[in-house]
Amino acid sequence: MSLFRKIFGSSISPSDEDKEKENSKYFTDTDMSIDEQFIYNFKRNGGKFLYCENIEEVKEQFENILQENDWYESNVLCYEPKLFSILDENKLSYEKSANPKFLFSYCENLIAEEGSILFSSNQIKQLKPHDLPVNIVVVARTSQILAAKSDGLTSIRKKYERDYPTNITAIKYFEKAKEEDFTQYGSSAKNLYLLLLEDL
Repeated sequence: MSLFRKIFGSSISPSDEDKEKENSKYFTDTDMSIDEQFIYNFKRNGGKFLYCENIEEVKEQFENILQENDWYESNVLCYEPKLFSILDENKLSYEKSANPKFLFSYCENLIAEEGSILFSSNQIKQLKPHDLPVNIVVVARTSQILAAKSDGLTSIRKKYERDYPTNITAIKYFEKAKEEDFTQYGSSAKNLYLLLLEDL
């Protein structure tokens, strides 16, 4: 059984969840692995995390998301040719889609220290976060989890060598602030699902 399945399995009872919240008061970031730190911070920011062991589980979880939100026969914003087959299988329109229900995308990296997702022009072209649909579904791999944003930028430099992407953007807030929170000023909250595929 995978480390992620053991730690973040979807079958957590409410009483266990209360214990987990109680324990987190005494559980510092230094006690966690980078993977655990990312998931903890991502969920704390309001992100929805779905662990997948293989591509079949990614497709299954994607269908569950469509069903949960009634997004069948919707327009989708997607710039990733490798993801088109999943959209085709679910009869979703992604060519010149007006008023898309959600963005379906890969990402550059997952940043553990703040639980954020790093995008570039390769995934979102020149769109700013507030121009993106409110709903986002991201497919990422466990090997993309890095400790800090600076590691993400270094990874992008190494990956692309010469043809650097532009519009490098981190999205961090995945739910509306319950009260006026000055730390979220100027950011647009997204309803974000992360399909995290095990590849280590």
